[in-house]
Amino acid sequence: MKQQLLIVDAYNMIGNWPELAQLKQTDRLPEARDELLNVLTEYKKISGLNITVVFDAMYVPGNSKSYRQADLEIVWTSKDQTADSYIEKLAADKQSRVLQVTVATSDQAEQWVIFSEGALRIPALELRKRVHADLKEVRHTALRSQDKGLVRKSPWDESQLTALDQYRRQLEAEHTKRHH
Repeated sequence: MKQQLLIVDAYNMIGNWPELAQLKQTDRLPEARDELLNVLTEYKKISGLNITVVFDAMYVPGNSKSYRQADLEIVWTSKDQTADSYIEKLAADKQSRVLQVTVATSDQAEQWVIFSEGALRIPALELRKRVHADLKEVRHTALRSQDKGLVRKSPWDESQLTALDQYRRQLEAEHTKRHH
């Protein structure tokens, strides 16, 4: 089984995910970046994927830098390098027999370079759909577990919960008889 690396073209996601594009259009680009990183951090936790998020320095001039945040690798390109060229080089360097690289972008030109290196591509809206579906599934499972009392903090096991429920019903029935 190959290891997986997801490389995310950050500003491409921000431009294509409606909720992030809305923030960008109302001059709240830092909030859009934070929200993207928050969602991808959650996705990383449940998917186990290695995720590298690439920001184009043209939006935030300064030196290129790379750091880890909440187990994501965050890269800011240098001002003379576009996110596209950085991603293409990274995909080419990382793609191997043991590592499958997938690039999240809707950039048409970028995808041909990516394919030629053997990497896969996922369009921005497809990644959004996948991320939201997985997060929703995890939340749904968590809520189902909570409803069943299977939360780790619960001191009760299933048979005890069943006995308590039967006892509660018995008390309700007796209460109803007495008051009618």
